[in-house]
Amino acid sequence: MTITSAAIALLLVMDPIGNSLSFMTILEPVAPARRLRVLVRELLIALGILLAFLGCGHWILGVMNVETLAIRTAGGIILFLVALRIIFPPKEGIWSGTPGGEPLIVPLATPLLAGPSAIATVLLLSGSEPGRRLDWTLAVLLAWGAAAAVLLTSTAMTRKLDRRLASGLQKLTGMILVILSVQMLLTAFRQLMPPATH
Repeated sequence: MTITSAAIALLLVMDPIGNSLSFMTILEPVAPARRLRVLVRELLIALGILLAFLGCGHWILGVMNVETLAIRTAGGIILFLVALRIIFPPKEGIWSGTPGGEPLIVPLATPLLAGPSAIATVLLLSGSEPGRRLDWTLAVLLAWGAAAAVLLTSTAMTRKLDRRLASGLQKLTGMILVILSVQMLLTAFRQLMPPATH
């Protein structure tokens, strides 16, 4: 696999275009002056997560005795809980329980951007050809850079959204996130099921 093909594969898994609506909606309650700073912070955290798993992901999972299946299951549960808060926001606001009343690490950095699929892809790259660690690092940086460009552009559009439209998009995004979280859990459950015998 070349650096370009690895970067494209990781970019497709990260799905910044599909996630752009989720990012726009999740950042909508954040003060406009803080949105760009929060987004950049979450993007950098996601990059750190991907590079950490690229460099020593197999070791981390081995020491903790954690399977990639557990990461997928945990990601699905977290995303489901966040989706419920988006669909049925508390009176204090979606991020009332977080520092500064804004998302931190979850759900933007992970599981939306550096999610189970992206982590699994990075682990696959590092495990298949360990001697090409520099190539895979470049591939991660290229994919992350492209995803960041898409998300930074789309999130800037939130300032132009009508309030009622933003509210409608928030509910729609919540439903999409519920579907994504259930899909994560179904995928994990299928891996747990023994193969059918004929």
